[in-house]
Amino acid sequence: MSDHIYKSIKVTGSSATSIDDAIMKSISKAAKSLKGLRWFEVVSIRGSIDEEIKPTWQVTVEIGFTLED
Repeated sequence: MSDHIYKSIKVTGSSATSIDDAIMKSISKAAKSLKGLRWFEVVSIRGSIDEEIKPTWQVTVEIGFTLED
C-alpha cells in the first residue's frame, strides 16, 4: 500500500428530490473535471422552501482526491 497525499474541495449541490440526490450531483459534477476522487464528507445540509411548501435540498460536501506525482 502506497502513501497518498490528498487535496480537497467543497462543492454544494442542490436537488428537489432528496439529500442523497444532491450529494450524488455534487460528486458527479466534480468527477467530470477532477481525477482520483477518493472520499467525501457532508459538511452541511440546508434547504429552501417555495410557495407550495416544496423543499429544495442544498448539501455541501468536501471531496478529497489524490494528488498526482
